[in-house]
Amino acid sequence: MTTTHALKQPDALQGVRDALDALAPILPPTPLQVNQFLSDRYGCNIYLKREDLTPVRSYKIRGAFNFFRKALVADSPPAGFVCASAGNHAQGFSYACHYFNKSGVVFMPVTTPQQKIDKTKAFGQGHVEVHLVGDTFDVCNRAALAYAEQNGCLMVPPFDHADVIEGQATVGLEILDAAIFDVDVLIVPVGGGGLSSGLVEVFRELSPKTEIKFVEPVGAPSLKTSLEAGKHVVLENINTFVDGAAVAAIGALNFERLKHVDPSSVLLINEDALCETIFEFLNVEGIVLEPAGALTIDALRQLPADYLKGKNVVCVTSGGNFDFERLPEVKERALKAAGLKKYFILRLPQRPGALKDFLNALGPDDDIARFEYLKKSARNFGHILIGIEAKNTASFPLLFKRMDELGYTYKDITNDESVASFII
Repeated sequence: MTTTHALKQPDALQGVRDALDALAPILPPTPLQVNQFLSDRYGCNIYLKREDLTPVRSYKIRGAFNFFRKALVADSPPAGFVCASAGNHAQGFSYACHYFNKSGVVFMPVTTPQQKIDKTKAFGQGHVEVHLVGDTFDVCNRAALAYAEQNGCLMVPPFDHADVIEGQATVGLEILDAAIFDVDVLIVPVGGGGLSSGLVEVFRELSPKTEIKFVEPVGAPSLKTSLEAGKHVVLENINTFVDGAAVAAIGALNFERLKHVDPSSVLLINEDALCETIFEFLNVEGIVLEPAGALTIDALRQLPADYLKGKNVVCVTSGGNFDFERLPEVKERALKAAGLKKYFILRLPQRPGALKDFLNALGPDDDIARFEYLKKSARNFGHILIGIEAKNTASFPLLFKRMDELGYTYKDITNDESVASFII
């Protein structure tokens, strides 16, 4: 073990140690658990830092709590608190409002699922109002800022603030306190950068030999893009599937603390492949992870076997606020990523027996999951949307070979997002 925060440490971490002590009444250290399933798969020692097991099922409670406690001892405490969020930050904020007995207002997009609205109110225990404004985070964030200015309230940012970063950094102290081994590799998810910039500070001071890998969704690579450009970059478009880590721009302060990172240390995760990990962990381990919470586990697939072999690797599972209404979508994307489900449009002759011929071309383990006749004016041919689910990836080359031999015209649209997202 390199060191622990209980030993003499640099003054640079005094604030983080104070934050951890202040959190003690509401948040016992989350577990650092060895995961044998992953350890056996990758030939190393994989530990999960279970931030999905906090009272609000994410690490966000740490930063919000620390922000509140420091704001309330300021010379002029605010009349109230405001935040904009449709997810984990809102719940950490509401928990803090209840704990400190302070009023708060949460601005959420109109599109926020009712389950998230109800949970935010429940954590606030009567101390929090929820205002639904706009269709996107940017709209409700502007509304929150305007409300805070007009009512003399204090805006609580989700990541771009020193007190929030300091609170999130307590995750690092807990890891090093619990580890009775040297942490060779730390894998951390990145969204706005509150957690990652805090962990970098802790490990630089206490465990400088630990290699840190950063993980972003491929549809929102705000850190990697900024590092490659050598400046803070705002992405024009992002994929919001990994809602806990999908931001158009990493925080300005967070980037300032991360700008020394080698871009090659930032791993990008395909959203469909991520669904395989979410679904697998639910089925095999019985662990519920939201997309952002599964990023670090999925990242293990990108690291070479000889790099991981025999090492002690800590993956931060950052959250478990998974909306089970998304489960069908997650399963669908997981099957696509695994190569076990494909969609294609088949041009079928309009003659007796044509459909039967196609059905006979299917293998014994090929299951028709979608069948839709797309009626057109052509009299000689018709078009059919087909979804096939297989038990083995080898089934599809054989199926396509048989279809070619039968002279069928078809187009695989599985990975054609512009077509598949409209039809499927």
